[in-house]
Amino acid sequence: MTFIDKDFLLESETAKVLYHDFADKMPIIDYHCHLDPSEIFGDKRYNDIAEAWLGGDHYKWRLMRACGINEELITGNADGWDKFKAYSQTLPGAIGSPIYHWTHLELQRFFDCNEVLCPDTAKDIWEHCNSKLRDDNSLSVRGILKKARVEVLVTSDDPADDLMWHKKLADDNSCSTKVLPCWRPGLLLEANNPDFPAYIDRLGKSAGVSISTYSDLLSALHERIKHFNSCGCVVSDHGVEELICAPATDEQLSNIFSKAKNGEKLTATELEMYKYNLLLFSAKESADSGWVMQFRIGTLRSVNSVMLERIGANTGFDCSAFTGGTSSLAKFLDTLNRIGSLPKTILFSIDPNDNIALTTLAACFSEPGIKSKVQQGSAWWFGDTLSGMESQLITFAEQGVLGNFIGMLTDSRSFLSYTRHEYFRRILCNLIGKWVDSGKIPNKTEYLGSLVQDICYNNVKNYFNF
Repeated sequence: MTFIDKDFLLESETAKVLYHDFADKMPIIDYHCHLDPSEIFGDKRYNDIAEAWLGGDHYKWRLMRACGINEELITGNADGWDKFKAYSQTLPGAIGSPIYHWTHLELQRFFDCNEVLCPDTAKDIWEHCNSKLRDDNSLSVRGILKKARVEVLVTSDDPADDLMWHKKLADDNSCSTKVLPCWRPGLLLEANNPDFPAYIDRLGKSAGVSISTYSDLLSALHERIKHFNSCGCVVSDHGVEELICAPATDEQLSNIFSKAKNGEKLTATELEMYKYNLLLFSAKESADSGWVMQFRIGTLRSVNSVMLERIGANTGFDCSAFTGGTSSLAKFLDTLNRIGSLPKTILFSIDPNDNIALTTLAACFSEPGIKSKVQQGSAWWFGDTLSGMESQLITFAEQGVLGNFIGMLTDSRSFLSYTRHEYFRRILCNLIGKWVDSGKIPNKTEYLGSLVQDICYNNVKNYFNF
């Protein structure tokens, strides 16, 4: 077999038909990513393949660090060619990694390059890709999105963001991709962060109010949610290492917030009270606004404090955490359901051991007229590998209704990462093909093709009402 040919990962005739005749035809809706809307509005062009590939992609950075490459060649100020050459040195040993596959899919799909990247081929590939970036208009940021057939993408946006670029994009009919914001409170939940008081002041200014009390905070957040709604927001996104149910009275929350606003360190219990009740508030507001709520558990952030201080957060020093189970998450969802404020919800865990827990928990909350109102999200972050995606799909099929699944997202900071949707679609079609060939399901191509198209596109479009 040829490496990454047209039938890559498709091990049966059924899989090939499902992918080529059905999955591959569908546009992409990326309902969670970390792309910069200003770069879309400005239709950014890259100076070289190192900037396009390595400028922000912490998946690749982790591989390079694992190979002992100096940080100056990863996130530092080294020359682009030197960074690219260093990255090429990591790949021969990285077989089995999804990044090995993504790298070569990106070379083929965006740069028409069928070479295998290694130190011997690096110079030729560098020059070829840079020539394409310089001369091919389809490799500007908007060109890449159009080439990948990205119909909708949802960014990640702080409640204090002014969403200026989203407003500009909404008025720009020349952009083929609809770009929408997502409500993602990050620092808002980190009340023990030294930057928290300054952040609250910035949030207040963005809402046009002064935030002195917890009640003021909720009023400001409500105003910001109205602003997000006016800019087309349809989703909120929340990430916690572990959710702990910690109900609190209004008086307790008022005292806790005042303490944090003054820069005083909260106790562990106080911090959990603050987080839990603010998440409840955000979930209720999501329901009132008709938003989908994404909930992510199980990530330990910035565990290397030396590197955090040196180059900052979101640079590749996060890892999977033991979540301690889903009992608190179940109580959280039940609390919302009891008061009629449970929005459509997608549950993610970075730990594949949580697959069955999340899928069975999701099935406990349904609503007539909505297919899988609460459902497990796609294999996420460290889980979006070949085996990780297949495992998640199998669990979803066994414990839920696979035909209701809303499919893949990129969760990426790279505009070239849309080949991950192709990767997912090939894995999906191959899995179904294996079930057909082993007699586990009937060989009904049209029916299965329709199901594949639902998972790849139709379900997410309907779920979010895009």
